[in-house]
Amino acid sequence: MPEICPRCGLPKELCVCEEIAKEEQKIKIYVTKRRFGKLMTIVEGFDTSVIDLKELAKKLKDICACGGTVKGDTIELQGDHRKRVAEELVKMGFSRDSIEIR
Repeated sequence: MPEICPRCGLPKELCVCEEIAKEEQKIKIYVTKRRFGKLMTIVEGFDTSVIDLKELAKKLKDICACGGTVKGDTIELQGDHRKRVAEELVKMGFSRDSIEIR
């Protein structure tokens, strides 16, 4: 017997919780200046109970060809990658209207 998702009640293979969560996020992407004038792209606003931040950060680091980390509920990428990150998040299924770039 297949496992049942506790949130949506569907079998794990048909679970739509992650797709629904992606559409409901309010994601903010902005750049801050760190030590020695280095720029960091900060991506925040994810629901960590549904979305795996470590896996998402790994994908974004591979796409942007940069280093980065996950701190708390935010993803930090080395360099200014605001537009590229926004484009990739839309390709991954996040709503374009819910992404705010500053």
